[in-house]
Amino acid sequence: MVVIQKEKSKWYLCNPKKPKPLIKLHDKYFKPFLSEAQILAAVKSVAQKVAADYKDETPVFVGVLNGSFMFVADFLKEYQHPCEVSFIKLSSYQGLTSTGIVETLLDPPDNLEGKSVIILEDIIDSGRTLKELIHLFNNTNVKEYKIASLFYKSEVYNGEYAIDYIGIDIPDKFIVGYGLDYDELGRNLREVYQLNEKHMINLVLFGKPGAGKGTQAEFLKDQYNLKHISTGDVFRYNIKNGTELGNLAKSYMDKGDLVPDEVTIKMLQDEVEKHTDASGFIFDGFPRTVAQAKALDEFLKTKEMRIDATLALDADDEVLIQRLLERGKVSGRTDDQDESKIRNRFEEYNQKTAPLQAYYETQGKYHSVNGIGAIEDITRRLGKVIEEL
Repeated sequence: MVVIQKEKSKWYLCNPKKPKPLIKLHDKYFKPFLSEAQILAAVKSVAQKVAADYKDETPVFVGVLNGSFMFVADFLKEYQHPCEVSFIKLSSYQGLTSTGIVETLLDPPDNLEGKSVIILEDIIDSGRTLKELIHLFNNTNVKEYKIASLFYKSEVYNGEYAIDYIGIDIPDKFIVGYGLDYDELGRNLREVYQLNEKHMINLVLFGKPGAGKGTQAEFLKDQYNLKHISTGDVFRYNIKNGTELGNLAKSYMDKGDLVPDEVTIKMLQDEVEKHTDASGFIFDGFPRTVAQAKALDEFLKTKEMRIDATLALDADDEVLIQRLLERGKVSGRTDDQDESKIRNRFEEYNQKTAPLQAYYETQGKYHSVNGIGAIEDITRRLGKVIEEL
């Protein structure tokens, strides 16, 4: 259940069922910030406050384009009294920042003399645009004018002019949606998203065969803009494409020897460096030993990165055995069709993972997650751990 709470004109989204994924506009990622319900509640609040002051006359509402068009439309639905509507257009933003130069692209209407005007702004931050608005309406013969802003960044507003009606006081973060844009994208979003500032999250994903690591990695990488690095996939790619590292790894494998850790680490390093735009990585299938975990930590230090958490999908052996036997009927994999071989793989996993679990537990980074249930339920459990990081 989504619960909306209000405290000193600031709004909070409590207990969401499932974290919503990031969205990408041009080259930037944005994360959910305000729900449609929160926004509409704030719009209604502003409309009620204005109505209390102007219900006995016919005010003129002047929307500031382009950002305010959704606000104006929903505001008018809530304002149940006689009124007039017009628009003005100003501009100062390019990309993520203000140019500092405010241009008037559409002048105020001419028929405002003697009327009360309420300017409907989508957002007020530094106050540069507001200053230009005040200048424009000072040169008209209106009865009075007031300012209503749906979003208000009190942290950065210079306080030069009074803002009469405020919807939501928000932090000084770049937002899109509900009329607001990033280089013209995002205006049509019903909710408001906040710029996802770079915060690297690196995960190690553990799980016995059949625990659903691959499935969950796909969901997590999309939801958090992470790069899924499967050691098996990396090996197959390098060997298939005859890379220098692939040929080196194959030379050991052909002799029946284990591929040295430094070769595997170098492959992983190449994968990390291919994806510098990722918000983090999911390491799947590596590390398998404490020595490998230490080697991975040393490599990540050179990139000013670290492992933030290890997520272990915990599942009952008997449930997984049945899952693998069913999978074996479809996949044709012989190691999924023999129960004794499956149990041997589980035992090998337990032996190798136990020291790793202890290694990461001492760092406070080991998290066991229930891996039984519907896929979306497991994803939600994993997401809860990640959200708390």
